Amino acid sequence: MRYLGGRYRLERKLGQGGMASVWEAHDEVLDREVAVKLLTPEHTADAEAFDRARNEARYGARFAHPNVVSVYDFGTSRRAGRGTAFLVMELVEGQPLGAVMQAGPLDWRVAGRVCAEVAAGLAAAHGHGIVHRDVKPANIVLTSSGAKILDFGVAAPAGDPDHLPDGSLLGTPAYVAPERLDPGPASPASDVYAVGVLLYQCLTGRLPYPADTDEQMLRAHLHTAPTPLPAIAGLPDELAEVCAAALDKLPEARPTSVALALILSAAVDVPVHVPPVLRPHHPSAAPPAATVAMAISSARLPAGPVRGPGTPGRPASRAR
Repeated sequence: MRYLGGRYRLERKLGQGGMASVWEAHDEVLDREVAVKLLTPEHTADAEAFDRARNEARYGARFAHPNVVSVYDFGTSRRAGRGTAFLVMELVEGQPLGAVMQAGPLDWRVAGRVCAEVAAGLAAAHGHGIVHRDVKPANIVLTSSGAKILDFGVAAPAGDPDHLPDGSLLGTPAYVAPERLDPGPASPASDVYAVGVLLYQCLTGRLPYPADTDEQMLRAHLHTAPTPLPAIAGLPDELAEVCAAALDKLPEARPTSVALALILSAAVDVPVHVPPVLRPHHPSAAPPAATVAMAISSARLPAGPVRGPGTPGRPASRAR
């Protein structure tokens, strides 16, 4: 039987991805079940992959919120002379939103609730000066207690440069806010835009922009108005309006994550947890138990660099 860090007993493999495996484990010190994301030795040795895993731990552990999967620990273990990094997380039961959406559009009440809870979790992150930068269905798991956000591996402090030194940025093309395609600071408004895309997709079963390639999608974010929402029986006007507002090309015209969470929760009459006072750690911050499906989603390779339309020599994204 294998132990990590002298306290985490690996019990059952839940999933395997390109860079990591995810295990159900028992914390011998606190006597509780946890999920352990175990990087391969090769990715542990890769400085970029190691830093992303450590960032996921640091940012995820900086705050607690019911709509964000809790991070408990990060460490390294040695096996056969090779170091292996591991991340210890809350063990939750549920399904990735992406898997649920494969069956088609969600009922507008469900879509509104899911996105209200996602916005509330992001509001907590933004209040602590953290921008997720990769909000998408694969990084949201639906549990009996509500939606939970996964994977802060490509998160960044609000106000820090959004682009990497080589000029690329991290994210998934379908959810990249238009301002992210130009060099600038990481901003909570880009997460709000991603929730707007997510809400549109939950309501309609498709993205707000028709595109066949990553390059076409990136150009659409910059220059194309979202396809109007179709007629949806019973859909409140305020829900449709806030979806359009979150997709505004201008970041300053979008609602904050707090406002988005409260508007959506009111539209579907479901309360969300938004702290009454959010004290940002940075001027740019917005103001005031795993199933196999979740594990596989969490173990996927983190989002890869995104290049703006027309940038030669690099794919638009390495994200899966």
